[in-house]
Amino acid sequence: QLQASGGGLVQAGDSLRLSCAASGRTLSRNSVGWFRQAPGKEREFVATKFRSSNNIVYADSVKGRFTISTDNAKNTVHLQMTNLKPDDTAVYYCATSSTLIFSEISNPRSYHYWGQGTQVTVSS
Repeated sequence: QLQASGGGLVQAGDSLRLSCAASGRTLSRNSVGWFRQAPGKEREFVATKFRSSNNIVYADSVKGRFTISTDNAKNTVHLQMTNLKPDDTAVYYCATSSTLIFSEISNPRSYHYWGQGTQVTVSS
């Protein structure tokens, strides 16, 4: 089970740190991805940390502003978001995959387990 938390209402330029805590599975043994979905839009890839290589890939829209980090002792993955923009407003989800390949990182169907989502709202 995955539990995403840390969302909230912030102003443009502010920062937030989202957390994805896992129970029943070890996150370090899985690739962990973050997606977001705004109202009326499709689920959008944000970032992924690969299991095997620790390689992290970010969507162009968040590169330089968002950072994935891991806390293996707490079996948690964080998404640090800085310089938030109104376009970042969405429900953010974390997801895991034990078989993720690079060519499929942005495909939600490549991820097998999903958290319930946490709302991030950025006001202008």
